[in-house]
Amino acid sequence: MGAIREAHPSHSLFMTICDLIAAYDQRHHAMPEVRGVQVLRFLMEQHDLKQNQLPEIGRQSVVSEILAGKRNLTVEHIKNLARRFGISPAAFF
Repeated sequence: MGAIREAHPSHSLFMTICDLIAAYDQRHHAMPEVRGVQVLRFLMEQHDLKQNQLPEIGRQSVVSEILAGKRNLTVEHIKNLARRFGISPAAFF
């Protein structure tokens, strides 16, 4: 199937346009680097959650330490949070 598409007369034009769009987006709409704790803060804000409402992480004191940068999210925290919010665990990395 791929060979048929590549044989189309407009294929190279299509590929060039795709490359130009990707370059434009990267230059004008680049995504900033985001850390896992920033994703967590955003999700908490969007869902109007308090620190004590995240059993996926544990006690409120643990959540507080993570938000303060004193602790890191563990792989288990990330798996649980991704499941709760229906997002990819990759969002936290």
